Amino acid sequence: MPLAVGPAMSASLDLEDGSDMLIARLIAEPDGLETRLDAAIAALSEKGLPIASAGMLDACSEVLEIALPGGDTEKLRDVIDTHFAPCDLLLARDTIAVPHLFVSDMDSTMIGQECIDELADYAGLKPKIAAITERAMLGELDFPSALKERVGLLEGLEEEAITRCLTERIRPEPGAATLVATLRAHGCRTILVTGGFHHFADPVADHIGFERVVGNRLAVANGVLTGALAGPISDATTKAATLREEAAELGEGGRTLAMGDGANDIPMLQGADYGIAYRAKPKARAAADGWIERGDLTAVLSLLGIPRSAWVAG
Repeated sequence: MPLAVGPAMSASLDLEDGSDMLIARLIAEPDGLETRLDAAIAALSEKGLPIASAGMLDACSEVLEIALPGGDTEKLRDVIDTHFAPCDLLLARDTIAVPHLFVSDMDSTMIGQECIDELADYAGLKPKIAAITERAMLGELDFPSALKERVGLLEGLEEEAITRCLTERIRPEPGAATLVATLRAHGCRTILVTGGFHHFADPVADHIGFERVVGNRLAVANGVLTGALAGPISDATTKAATLREEAAELGEGGRTLAMGDGANDIPMLQGADYGIAYRAKPKARAAADGWIERGDLTAVLSLLGIPRSAWVAG
């Protein structure tokens, strides 16, 4: 059902052809939504940001879309945070459409765990390694150095611990398989790119439905981890480069979506047409075009305007 709007909400502006539109789509607590929207519109007006339109999407009735002629993105984000948090959000210029390419982080995004932290528990080192992981994701540590330090601490751990960890600890985030399956059904190529390890990423990608995997490789000798990596490091630069390379294959007009949660995802998020931070660290959230903080991963489908009737179960 469309949102019942008062005169201030239903008013529209006469726009010149070619005007730059700022589109915000969000999913928030439905109770009191109209009152909060009235307050948000008033706050935007005070900041010099009159709206062009506001209402619920016909295809996704839980999604509120607000359109502004031009406008300051940071001011809009502040108003949305003030009046609608916690919410799921996507901001874009002019239009929002189903992407042709989806590139996502793995740990704490497509799965609910940090694989190296869980693996470290089998070596009795989880608190020490998890503390390094947290600082790296917050952007307080250089990622390649932090990765090498953590991998080095795992020297001597039996490779069999990885299989146990996968079986006992690693779980996809709710909605992950449906998100990927639905995007693929709508013609979108899907890539899992991680600062984690192929030992984990390959089976995770196979389970969720990703078509390609980019990640790091743990060096193994005689059935135990050597404490080193095999091959080049997959880091923030790799993630952004993977997005660019895959996007170049799309040609002109190809739309891209990226998702991640940590500081090493920022270049990838910023390089995509739609960069969405999933339950993210502050720096990643600030760098993204939107965030998922209220629902599960299927909220992305609603924000893109894909109705539930067109979702594909993964």
